[in-house]
Amino acid sequence: MTSRRFSALAAALVLSLSSGVAAAGIPTDQLRASVDHVLATLQDPTLKPESMAAERRAAIRRDADAVFDFTEMARRALGRHWQELNEGQQREFVELFANLLERAYVSKIEKYNGEKIAYIGESIEGDMATVKTQILTKQDTQVPIDYRLLHKGDRWLVYDVLLEGVSLVLNYRTQFDHILQTSSYDELIRRLKANQAEYGGRS
Repeated sequence: MTSRRFSALAAALVLSLSSGVAAAGIPTDQLRASVDHVLATLQDPTLKPESMAAERRAAIRRDADAVFDFTEMARRALGRHWQELNEGQQREFVELFANLLERAYVSKIEKYNGEKIAYIGESIEGDMATVKTQILTKQDTQVPIDYRLLHKGDRWLVYDVLLEGVSLVLNYRTQFDHILQTSSYDELIRRLKANQAEYGGRS
């Protein structure tokens, strides 16, 4: 289901999990706080043993749920096809899509190895914001990653991630649209469920 480009995007999410100099602003501060919490989970000595893998991954998933707006991401990933679904289908798709993203997030984040990030800018327009970051890799190359966020309640939640200008959501939208155009929604759901089963559900 995922493309080579998505793998790079997912890896970028992992690399972004380190402390840096933050630009002033609530969206940046909330994103950084969430990142720091994930790092604390990874560094918790009680969760490091392989025997605690299930508990560690469950904790990371809870952190991801607090950072990402999976409903908004799912809606944008389906694009115009979202309105063709009934409420039950929308709920099912959000759950499967969230599981897909979380599995990628967890599998990559566990490989975190101290890469550095700088929070270099923030822009806000109404209830939407962009937090610009830059990763310094072990090879001393700089990789720009932008987080797009929506303001909901008292939180700013991520609804898209751009790696070097390439959108995670748009990447999935292209894949999903191809399946829906050449096959059916049932086939898309079948593939998402197959991917979930391959990785043992939410474990």
